[in-house]
Amino acid sequence: LNVLLVSRVKLWASAFGGEIKSISAKYSGSQLLQKKYKELEKSVRVEEIDGMKVVKNLSKKMEEMFRKKKEAIRRLVEAAEEAHLQHEENPELQYEYFNAVLINEVDEEGNNVELGGEFVLEPNEHFNNLSVNLSLSVVQVPTNMYNKDPAIVNGVYWSESLNKVFYFGSAKGFFRQYPGVKWHPDEHGVIAFDCRNRKWYIQAATSPKDVVILVDVSGSMKGLRLTIARQTVSSILDTLGDDDFFNIIAYNQEIHYVEPCLNGTLVRADRNNKAHFREHLDKLFAKGIGLLGDALTEAFTILGDFNQTGHGSVCSQAIMLVTDGATQMYDDVFAKFNWPDRKVRN
Repeated sequence: LNVLLVSRVKLWASAFGGEIKSISAKYSGSQLLQKKYKELEKSVRVEEIDGMKVVKNLSKKMEEMFRKKKEAIRRLVEAAEEAHLQHEENPELQYEYFNAVLINEVDEEGNNVELGGEFVLEPNEHFNNLSVNLSLSVVQVPTNMYNKDPAIVNGVYWSESLNKVFYFGSAKGFFRQYPGVKWHPDEHGVIAFDCRNRKWYIQAATSPKDVVILVDVSGSMKGLRLTIARQTVSSILDTLGDDDFFNIIAYNQEIHYVEPCLNGTLVRADRNNKAHFREHLDKLFAKGIGLLGDALTEAFTILGDFNQTGHGSVCSQAIMLVTDGATQMYDDVFAKFNWPDRKVRN
């Protein structure tokens, strides 16, 4: 019986192996490769390569590439600083610029709209055949900002000198982009892009940080105030990047971690974690009284303990408070945890 069983297993294995070989040969193209190799066998030769030489050559090329990029960035910074230095803010300044959304747009009478104008766009193979203008830049302004606000106009005016240099994201919210390209709003007519919320801007403008966000969920926060608080926290999360760490605590007469599984620690502010916390924000509800002192104590304790682990940003720390008001200054809490060094920003 055992001999028969072994024989049967060998037969199965042989059949299975043959089937695998047949499928591999069919879909891998191995036979075709062998044929091609035979055809080229006489003209193909094997050369010995000095691996160390290859690595050194690659290292030299990479060093030169980064040197050029570093030099380019230095020139860009100097150009931006000089342009800003030479400009005097003028709250009455009137200046027409090419708005990325309004270029080539006309009104009912066929006239160019304000901040629009005729803007030549041609497909370019270097930009995946996207229609661009290699001579001029455009300025994108988020829909929730007034595109003729004095701060915007002044920033656009002085950054015009960077036209042929690079793209420029301003702390005021406008985004100058070269080469010029037309932007299109979404189905609701909204341009939600804000350069200040982009990862590259955040990482360049701020240092890594550990953040504890305190959200007041006492009875006074019912209704619209809690809705605004949720949106505020969500906006704060937008400003955090992969180098940052955070947690969110809701408080009334008790301390409630928005994500109970992450009690007493901080997590990296990557896309998945931020999305996860946003889902939990919708579960918040307001009731009771707000004991901010206890919440501040918890926040300081988390930041202190987390800093001791050597994890996190190992840089700046901050507590952000979202509330409709505080009844006192809580000097005793700050005196205990944050004075005189003031290691945590509030």
